[in-house]
Amino acid sequence: MKQKASDSEEGWDYLDRGITKLKRIFEGLPEPAFNLEDYIMLYTTVYNIYSQPTYPLDKNSKQLYNNYKQILEDYMPSKVLPSLREKHDEYDLLKELLKSWANHKFLVKWFSLVFLPLQVEGAYIPRRELPKLNAFGLSCFRDLVFEAIKDKVKDAVIALIDREREGEEIDRTLVKNVLNLFVEIDEGKMHCYEKDFEEHMLQNTVAYYSRKASNWILQDSSEDYMLKVGECLKKARGRESHYLQPSSERKLTDILEHELLVVRASQLLEEGEFGCRQLPRGDKVDDHSIIRCDKREIEE
Repeated sequence: MKQKASDSEEGWDYLDRGITKLKRIFEGLPEPAFNLEDYIMLYTTVYNIYSQPTYPLDKNSKQLYNNYKQILEDYMPSKVLPSLREKHDEYDLLKELLKSWANHKFLVKWFSLVFLPLQVEGAYIPRRELPKLNAFGLSCFRDLVFEAIKDKVKDAVIALIDREREGEEIDRTLVKNVLNLFVEIDEGKMHCYEKDFEEHMLQNTVAYYSRKASNWILQDSSEDYMLKVGECLKKARGRESHYLQPSSERKLTDILEHELLVVRASQLLEEGEFGCRQLPRGDKVDDHSIIRCDKREIEE
């Protein structure tokens, strides 16, 4: 990487060797550190190639842009995706995903700086209205990696949530960071989070608490059942505040109240005096907030 970059065919060779070195560093392979001098030489090489007069117009620019795209399109499925697919433990998978995402963003940042001459004002990218380097780089991870493993990631997160519901202590920060990734990878939009995680999480919530409610209502008195409902809502709100997106809070609470109260209303009414309890819809639920009412009052 110490030879002087030229604006001839040697420039293309130099660029190829520099990109190979960067990729090897990110793969953790033995390679001398990539320093500022290396970056300046690569940037200069791209600039010199871009600045050469060519026919047809933009020939070199198009080749440089295609090189940038090809680097990422080859690297994602060949290096990043296999390391994620081989992870089967929930924690190992989610940690590897966050690590890969962080490494990818850093790699894209470096490559975007090297190929920066292509997107300055009046250059090839704005002139052809092509995706900017950073935007294209991040979309590669979404399209070539995340799309392939999102179901596995969703299942891992829901499995951890279920384990916490059963009383196990989980890494809430890890779960929160993964769910933030669903939003970040969608450029701040909520579609990916809602479609690829939230819908499934809510369905799982219904199934989980339907099983719980069926057991509680058979084993417990109405009073004990309602105490468990109050505790359930309180714990659910605690989880939401730690790792779910704020938009999930009302949806989850509505689903819980429907499944634990509305669906079970007829069975609760049959219990007589303690047949129903009214739970407040505010933020705070505790044992004292449960209001007793009898069967006659409910029917009225």
